[in-house]
Amino acid sequence: MEEELKCPVCGSLFKDPILLPCSHNVCLACARNITVQTPEGETPVQSRASGSSDYDYLDMDKMSLYSETDSGYGSYTPCQLKSPNGVRVFPPTIPHRHCSLTCPLCHRSVSLDERGLRGFPRNRLLEAIVTRYQQNRSATTTSSSSSTSSSSSSSNAVKCQLCDRNPVDAAVMCEQCDVFYCNACQQRCHPSRGPLAKHRLVPPPNQSAAGGAAGGGQAPPVTARKPATCVDHEAENFSMYCCTCKAPVCMKCLEEGKHAKHDVKPLAVMWKQHKCQISQALNGVSDKAKDAKEFLVQLKNMLQQIQENGVEFEACLVAQCDSLIEALTRQKAKLLTKVTKEKEYKLKVVRDQITHCTMKLRQTTGMMEYCLEVLKENDPSGFLQISDALIKRVTSSQDQWVKGALEPKVGPEFDLTLNTDSLLQTILQLDFCQGKDVQENPLLKQMQAAGSGEAEMETEGPGVESGPSVPAAPLLQLEKCCTRNNSATLAWRVTVPQGSPIEGYILELDDGNGGQYREVYVGKETVCTVDGLHFNSSYNARVKAYNAIGVGPYSKTVVLKTSDVAWFTFDPSSAHRDIVLSNENQTVSCNSYDDRVVLGTAAFSKGVHYWEVSIDRYDNHPDPAFGIARINTMKDMMLGKDDKAWAMYVDNNRSWFMHNNSHTNRAEGGITKGSTVGVLLDLTKHTLTFFINKEQHGPTAFQNLDGVFMPAVSLNRNVQVTLVTGLEVPKNIKQ
Repeated sequence: MEEELKCPVCGSLFKDPILLPCSHNVCLACARNITVQTPEGETPVQSRASGSSDYDYLDMDKMSLYSETDSGYGSYTPCQLKSPNGVRVFPPTIPHRHCSLTCPLCHRSVSLDERGLRGFPRNRLLEAIVTRYQQNRSATTTSSSSSTSSSSSSSNAVKCQLCDRNPVDAAVMCEQCDVFYCNACQQRCHPSRGPLAKHRLVPPPNQSAAGGAAGGGQAPPVTARKPATCVDHEAENFSMYCCTCKAPVCMKCLEEGKHAKHDVKPLAVMWKQHKCQISQALNGVSDKAKDAKEFLVQLKNMLQQIQENGVEFEACLVAQCDSLIEALTRQKAKLLTKVTKEKEYKLKVVRDQITHCTMKLRQTTGMMEYCLEVLKENDPSGFLQISDALIKRVTSSQDQWVKGALEPKVGPEFDLTLNTDSLLQTILQLDFCQGKDVQENPLLKQMQAAGSGEAEMETEGPGVESGPSVPAAPLLQLEKCCTRNNSATLAWRVTVPQGSPIEGYILELDDGNGGQYREVYVGKETVCTVDGLHFNSSYNARVKAYNAIGVGPYSKTVVLKTSDVAWFTFDPSSAHRDIVLSNENQTVSCNSYDDRVVLGTAAFSKGVHYWEVSIDRYDNHPDPAFGIARINTMKDMMLGKDDKAWAMYVDNNRSWFMHNNSHTNRAEGGITKGSTVGVLLDLTKHTLTFFINKEQHGPTAFQNLDGVFMPAVSLNRNVQVTLVTGLEVPKNIKQ
């Protein structure tokens, strides 16, 4: 409850609170601090700051009050003082006939009349509650720190709050009305019958403290409140209530005719009626609070359930993955056995062939040596005796080396091919069912049943029609699905003939981090290219078909990985008209002596990217700028002059970093013809760094970069540069 009793301006407990027409409260001293003067010549909205003000919220909503959002004059102007809760506090203003006050909570303004802040009614009820809260808190502190108890004296007795003169000691207190009664006033004003029969009457705090003094602590004295008096007639007590103005009034207000045509009722009657209304409203709030407590208990129990289910789910997942790994290990052993057999077979064949060939070669070599010795003989008769047989032997030996005898029977290559593409694709597609398709518990049961072979695949989620006329799941054509740079192309087809013609397809991609799917295409085409994806990211894609009957199930998920590095050129569509592009939009020059901006075709929002610009021509010492920019940056001025570009501009001797026309970090060293300027955009660290001739130039240029950025260059007619992309990130980076 303490937060309800704190002033929204100073953040402390209310002191002399006043009630604003918007039903909010502020301290009287704080109200003086936030009162401002309305400029001369302007007529402020005449909302009377009094307890009998006919403040009309509907009229106020239709009017343009003096606030920050419409007139330009508000109660929150620059000031060095600030309250604990963040609301600015203003020094007291000099009284002026045109003053206004803005509520710090709802920011509704109200003009002050000639009475100033005295025109606002004092919230005595809130003041009494704050006093009682402080006393109870003080009593609690005293009772906890005191080691002995003392009985309360009769001088601290609580007095009756309804006695006109010489109030006597109170006998009871109504917990619902929060009023102290003596016996006579209780019988007269709070009888135990009718609507008041259910109110609970308890002894005053002084009696309760006296009866429980042995338990510890003396209750603080409670002083009777002085009856509230009329703001316009300070000597008169409130006795009636104007239902039209929604404010208590006195008899003199009625006599003066201010409320002549208003609905006026006795104060006590409206008091009881409003208390009954608040009690009834509190019953509803109490029910909601009870429901909230039960909901909190449910959430706390859910924490334990999630923890237990998470452990169980992880164990199930580990078991399934282990079974897959075990099956893959067994299959690996089988495949290795096949390879070993094939290897042993090839080795045996080659060894046998080596042995056979070696033996034949030895025989042939021996015969050749023998024939050579025979040819050396000079005895014709002896030669002719053996020549016929020797000729037959040589001819026979030659016939042994037939075609193919000197060719290997097996090759060194293994005629075994292991196709793992489909299996690898299946592994990459291995994922959980989406939460919106399958509830948590059925998913867990599916995972558990899958291990025992009892699971049934659910191809459709809640709300997806499963009738026979709904289109079947499309088949993604993996041979046609590809990525290029940060774009992805997907193709699909439907294999099962449909009874009802297909009206279109819905293609969905996740965010590249395994997050929620989102629709990227809806139409009749079966090929779609998605641009603007993140670099170096893996996207999951799926597609489903729909017809007049309903929406069919999703296809299998395909994983598409974008390029690790960015390949891009300068963008002619967004360049300034003075920009001249050539070399397939990789080289840029300018026709103007003024600086003009050209952007790249790539847009970056995550990852680390590096590109270079080589200086092809550099005349008369200009200062081109290199960096990044938003797509809507100014194109007719130097890069970095506005708040949508971050750049380094450099001449032949030195360089500066520039953003929003602010020049920082002058560094020595410039560029000439043949130099290269590198730009490193690290969106994981949200930094931008520059390089000249492969060396880091200056410290990290810019930090806290967030959003979508495009490569950018500004130059004039004295410079020509060429863009070089697809480069690796430099390693020599200094902070």
